[in-house]
Amino acid sequence: MISPEIRKQYTVTIGIECHVQLKTKTKLFSGADNDAREAAPNTLVNHIDFGLPGALPVLNKKAVELASKAAFALNSKPQPFSKFDRKHYFYPDLPMGYQITQYDEPIVLGGHVDITIDDEKKRVGITRAHLEADAGKSTHPAGGDYSLVDLNRAGTPLLEIVSEPDMHSAAEAKAYARELYLRMRYADVSYANLYYGNMRFDVNVSVSKTSELGTRTETKNLNSFKSIEKTVEHEVNRQIELLEKGEAIVQETRGWDDTKQITFSQRSKEDAHDYRYMPDPDLPPVVLDDAYIQNIKDAMPALPDDYRKILLGIGLDTQVTEDIIAVPETAQTVKRVYEAAGASHAKRVAFWLMVPQSEEAEQTETTLFSEAPSQDANLIQLSQMVEANKLSSTTAKEVLGEMLKSNESPQKIAEVKNLLQVSDEGAIAEIVAKVLADNAKAAEDVKNGEMKAIGFLVGQVMKESRGKANPELAAALIKKQLSV
Repeated sequence: MISPEIRKQYTVTIGIECHVQLKTKTKLFSGADNDAREAAPNTLVNHIDFGLPGALPVLNKKAVELASKAAFALNSKPQPFSKFDRKHYFYPDLPMGYQITQYDEPIVLGGHVDITIDDEKKRVGITRAHLEADAGKSTHPAGGDYSLVDLNRAGTPLLEIVSEPDMHSAAEAKAYARELYLRMRYADVSYANLYYGNMRFDVNVSVSKTSELGTRTETKNLNSFKSIEKTVEHEVNRQIELLEKGEAIVQETRGWDDTKQITFSQRSKEDAHDYRYMPDPDLPPVVLDDAYIQNIKDAMPALPDDYRKILLGIGLDTQVTEDIIAVPETAQTVKRVYEAAGASHAKRVAFWLMVPQSEEAEQTETTLFSEAPSQDANLIQLSQMVEANKLSSTTAKEVLGEMLKSNESPQKIAEVKNLLQVSDEGAIAEIVAKVLADNAKAAEDVKNGEMKAIGFLVGQVMKESRGKANPELAAALIKKQLSV
């Protein structure tokens, strides 16, 4: 293990390439279905995906639209002119012998993503983002001496987002990846399901004692924020250990072993000239006029920072805000409630719907309910019932659980379940008298000035009334009957 003293002598530099699978119905250059999540191997393919002689690609215009939206989500804009190139390499899951991508004139140039580390904002620059067709998938059965190729993924439209080497710690790399994930989801350009590989991250890491960058390694195909963090930590330690022994860092592609929590060598890293890039003669350039770009900009949905401004503005703390933003459906609901009913109701609804995020939850879609037009109105009505003391906070949660399942109005659910809070002073006074008689010592403590005992007595009133008594009124009546 590297000592902190030695670790401080090195500057860590990190860049991330993120492959975002665009949510089109069909592939980038063919009419084959783009949703391969549950499909049997090699069933979503056609002559273009197989690379048959004479098969000509046709660009999917929806992919261009989604890439243009991603540009604005990256604080950039789509380029008026971009073109496709052929990137040559030979591998079983690439039937054409080349990948159709964008090399020197991509659809997005520049941009940035802001992250927050230890309450300080940091800006990570975006070098470029380019459209490309994904390769197929090779699997290597354990114990076997063969590989299997599935071409369902071949031709899937990807937007590869390349960051500047602006990150210098595992925490920054993790925060950047998460923010990129959120921006792609909120911009509605990708399902961004990490479990299914809708977003995959290649992490470049180097260390150096001087102002010059060290030799970098690239760890490919990471699909969780935790694995990005752990990869950086491991690579930094591994590279420093080698340098401290006087050994050289090899520029190479590495993989991540999640079981052993280590990276491992896969192959030597190619340079650009190894791929023999050339313009694709079968595809014309992509030309976007000013009107097209402006229409995309005008139609952009609210992005994470827009929601942060609202959620922090209604009084939520940073962690709660991030937990809510992690589930776009929840954030969108809170925003609509805020716009329809104001801050107090939005804040209450936010706490009701919040799902605390964990490393285990990051790869799944986590939401409490399926969005329905009437649900916003029900949530507002439920909040209003709590504010009007018709429901206690405890019974409101019971109503909420039933409401999210049945979509019934909270008023009807509360009536059927007999949960409406009692504010009848006479009825509560009778319960208070009984509680005081049954709890003479606590009553005497209150008389003697030990006001903490009131909380116990109110709890007994709530228990006796099965949670239906108005607690504020109960507390007032306890004081009245005890003459304090």
